[in-house]
Amino acid sequence: MASREAVWLNSQEASARLGVKLATLYAYASRGLITSLPGKRAHARLYSQDDVERLRKRHDARSGHAAVAASALRFGEPVLETRISDVGPNGPRYRGQSALELCRSGVSFERVAELLWTGTLPEAAGPAMRLNYEPAQLWPLFAGRASLPKMALMLAALALADRDRHSASDAAEFARARALFHCLAQAASTRAPRQPAARRVAGTLLAALRVPQKPDVLGDVDRALVLCAEHELNASAFAARVAASAGADLYACLGAAVNTLSGSAHGGMCDRVEALIASIGSKARAARTVQEWLGRGEQLPGFGHPLYPNGDPRAQMLVELAKAHGARNEPARVAFALLDAMNRGGHPAPTLDAGLVTLCHCLELPSGSASSIFAVGRCAGWVAHALEQRGAGYLLRPRALYVGGK
Repeated sequence: MASREAVWLNSQEASARLGVKLATLYAYASRGLITSLPGKRAHARLYSQDDVERLRKRHDARSGHAAVAASALRFGEPVLETRISDVGPNGPRYRGQSALELCRSGVSFERVAELLWTGTLPEAAGPAMRLNYEPAQLWPLFAGRASLPKMALMLAALALADRDRHSASDAAEFARARALFHCLAQAASTRAPRQPAARRVAGTLLAALRVPQKPDVLGDVDRALVLCAEHELNASAFAARVAASAGADLYACLGAAVNTLSGSAHGGMCDRVEALIASIGSKARAARTVQEWLGRGEQLPGFGHPLYPNGDPRAQMLVELAKAHGARNEPARVAFALLDAMNRGGHPAPTLDAGLVTLCHCLELPSGSASSIFAVGRCAGWVAHALEQRGAGYLLRPRALYVGGK
């Protein structure tokens, strides 16, 4: 018997059948719930009618409040009030200020962190707490580990050495967080740090990566930290809030966040983009690789963000910064060829992850640098979310809808 010919819907038809916003439709496709293919028009995509109908029937079976609650956990309706940030077509806003404008105007990462925590952009960051932290003593525990697991181990070790970690003072937590930025930045190193933390977090990162601190490189790493600093209720921020709501100390909140960030669908996406670029090998193979991936029905890592159907503005800025440096090595040339092939084919635009990896290649930073920058930058947002949730004074404890047998 011949198989039934597949039927494809455009985005308007698919979202209408599901009764969801376009952003939710894109989220379903990005998670593999709906198969999608490039359409004939630029940036247009088609969606499998069978998958749409299957998902619609599943949603219809869960009508009422339970269905609304379930969809809210999947890029759906907001579930928490926050004063920290919001996301719109022009990118995230930090306490009402555009993250991209903060980046363009050269506001330092340290000042942006203070803005996220307090709602006020200071002239300079406050003092850091002196932590009981000796890299030479701790580093044997971290040998050979990737930077994100190393950060988690470092946070646990620092917590054990900090007897005052349960202090409820926001001022004390700010001072603790300022010091933690530098500790976590040092986790980017494959060897024990050779020198104490720099004045700027970007400087500590470059020192850990054994990269000369040229002004243009330092400035663009700082800008990347600013763009990574916060992105509303993402998975790692939510993990930090859950830990904070249970009364966990700041180290534990950040540990929950960084472990969540390490997942391949979150901060681990940077490593997947790096691996993709390495597998392509040369810029001549970029277009063919895109065709092969899409021909198998696979989505390329680092492209297509559910909250930015028209493209992630943070990625666009990172690519602009990368182009200013130029492609001085093969990975950078491959990254640009990949971006070009996706754009010419009308495929999803790059996300922050792809933009960050491209910038790191153009800055000639070592492998793994993108995920380190992402984690250190996002730490600013995690602190803000942990303290805001702590101030809310209630335990985050969602209910589950049992759908098993008797």
